[in-house]
Amino acid sequence: MTRDEILAASSMPLASPSYPKGPYRFIDREYLLIHYESDPDAIRAMLPEPLEPDGNHAIFEWMKMPDSSGFGSYQECGINIAALWHGTPCTYSAMMFLDDESPTTGGREIWGFPKKIGRPDLTVHHDTLTGTLRYAAHEVALGTMGYKYRSLAQDHGETLKGMGKLSVNLKFIPDVDGGPKIAQLVGYHLAEIALKGAWAGPARLHLVPHVNCRVADLPVRRILFGRHIIADLTLPYGEVLHDYLA
Repeated sequence: MTRDEILAASSMPLASPSYPKGPYRFIDREYLLIHYESDPDAIRAMLPEPLEPDGNHAIFEWMKMPDSSGFGSYQECGINIAALWHGTPCTYSAMMFLDDESPTTGGREIWGFPKKIGRPDLTVHHDTLTGTLRYAAHEVALGTMGYKYRSLAQDHGETLKGMGKLSVNLKFIPDVDGGPKIAQLVGYHLAEIALKGAWAGPARLHLVPHVNCRVADLPVRRILFGRHIIADLTLPYGEVLHDYLA
């Protein structure tokens, strides 16, 4: 294997790469988003500087991705925090849980998504859009929303604006001696969004404390609203917003 071949590789292990080069296109990605107020001290403790809280607003999201280039079919969920990057509204990814290795590895290595393996599931049960998360054999999150309760067809512009806002991850990779090798805030914008449907409705969220799946560390103080979205979109490469080692 030559140097040029090594540097042209898409991912580890080079003998059997985990994922191809991007950008990555998602078809019929389906979201359940439950927006809620959380504890301000918990939000401040989990939000890396120089990001600032944008209120006490957190979002628990479930995503079903049946057709994603390079990654295949999988599901994920996690918690985002509404934040400000030098005054610009953004969304910070605090933790994510997936049921597939390839997008877990790719998300962590490229963008710094805070991904771990879990068992998320987004399903329609009769009149209820239902998201669950199991970790280490136990259910640690349950989110429910009235199924297609109220159409947002007349408000797609606002939905698209929310989907296209700046998203931020904290990318941390240790060096071979255990010290920090990469410590960055990484920003990106979803692109080429084709919104296929959006709905609002009543929602509820229940979180269970777990030492290795700490979703309950951002406790639910008050439910704000629920959203159900279906869209095609592209996840492009990102950019370094802040380098902690510089």
